[in-house]
Amino acid sequence: MALRLYNTLTRKIEDVAPTADSKITLYTCGPTVYDHPHVGNWTSFVYWDILVRALLASDHTVERVMNITDVGHLVSDADEGEDKLEKGARREGKTAWEIAEFYAEDFMNGMEKLGMIVPEHVVKATDFIPQQLDLVRILKEKGYTYQRTGGIYFDTSKFPSYADFAHLDLEAQKAGARVEEDAEKRQPWDFALWKFTPDGETRDMQWETPGDLLELPVTADEGSNSAVMGFPGWHLECSAMAMSILGPTIDIHTGGIDHIPVHHTNEIAQSEAASGQQFARYWVHNNHLKIDGGKVSKSLGNGYTLQDLAQRGFGPMDLRMFILQSQYTNEGNFTFDNLTAAARRLANWRNYAALRHQTHDGSASDASKSDDDDAASFTTSSDAMHEALMNNLNTPEALKIIDESFARLDAIPLESIHQHGLVRFLEAIDSYLGLQLLAHTPDISDDAKRVILERQRARDAKDWAKSDKLRDVLAAQGITVRDTASGTIWSYTN
Repeated sequence: MALRLYNTLTRKIEDVAPTADSKITLYTCGPTVYDHPHVGNWTSFVYWDILVRALLASDHTVERVMNITDVGHLVSDADEGEDKLEKGARREGKTAWEIAEFYAEDFMNGMEKLGMIVPEHVVKATDFIPQQLDLVRILKEKGYTYQRTGGIYFDTSKFPSYADFAHLDLEAQKAGARVEEDAEKRQPWDFALWKFTPDGETRDMQWETPGDLLELPVTADEGSNSAVMGFPGWHLECSAMAMSILGPTIDIHTGGIDHIPVHHTNEIAQSEAASGQQFARYWVHNNHLKIDGGKVSKSLGNGYTLQDLAQRGFGPMDLRMFILQSQYTNEGNFTFDNLTAAARRLANWRNYAALRHQTHDGSASDASKSDDDDAASFTTSSDAMHEALMNNLNTPEALKIIDESFARLDAIPLESIHQHGLVRFLEAIDSYLGLQLLAHTPDISDDAKRVILERQRARDAKDWAKSDKLRDVLAAQGITVRDTASGTIWSYTN
């Protein structure tokens, strides 16, 4: 079954077909590492992790590049304001290099905690300065650039299809609408490829501008031999890294819908102007995540990080479950009530996963069961879950299928649950959704099992006081017991 995705380029859902053999090349717009990522940031990366898992489940191999933006991203998506890394450095009294190193490591740690597959290439913008300058050089040679005192700009009038991707009405978007007016620009939507360090300023991150890229003196002192220092534009780095590693045309490019009108539009323009080839065949964008029905705002203090969630007792997998409850194309809404509901759902699933430790552990009893038992049901559920993901990454439908499959276990005696079928189903969930149910549901200790057995004997003897005391002993170990017609079932204390 082919994976189908909504392609922003064509505005329709399409089958994903690789350009070569079964390999998919994928570029993900990564983090700007100037602060801890908040839940809105993590939402995008969880969805793209699901995309990778769906591609792998479709028997594709994936070569993925994700950038670490450690320079060049200004506080505005346009070309004014302060570099976010420089701003972070001032905030914390460190250098921009120190800020980048700290928050890049923080991001990678967060990816691990959230159970994400690490891309084959995680690359920093500062490690690709020569490639970015080479791209500017190609664009200059082809006549797409012009220079002003602020830097080297891309002339969008030379790229006739500039407005096509985002369906922009440029005539209606005069200065002050889509981007602020800049007297240096020929068109308001022209964008900086390479910014010059302003006179009298010294940046932590700056590089000498090659002389062959300069068209006219940058300062009034035309006789000066001093180097012209500068730094790359945010849009430039993504194109340079993607094409340097994956080639001029990639299969899939991902990002948030906020990237469509500026960042990704500019990526397409500079990439295709340089190469003369289509930059990306499928553009896949996730919708916004609102916080309590509104935007993420520092003034409201609602840019919740993984660290903030941990302080409130929520784990990374609770957040992952919350994110998967919405399809990536739909707008989400984060509230702590919603997160609590997701955490309860995950805890419930983990208790079903723990049943594998309590069913028969011999293959003989499993093999003796008919093909019509719950083993076949698990297989059917796994196939349905796979089908849901192939349908434009429909994670809510996949979760619904899992809920229904687990709920069927409530009507099955413990000794009749097909252990191997359950394990295979859990493996499928972890493979498709990355919820790590197997890793987070270890068996209880032999000592705890002896306490459960002793408690059962006390119940058989109608020694309720001893039974209650032993229940408390188990509770102290984080174990809850439930007495059923087929015996005692233990679960993890929520």
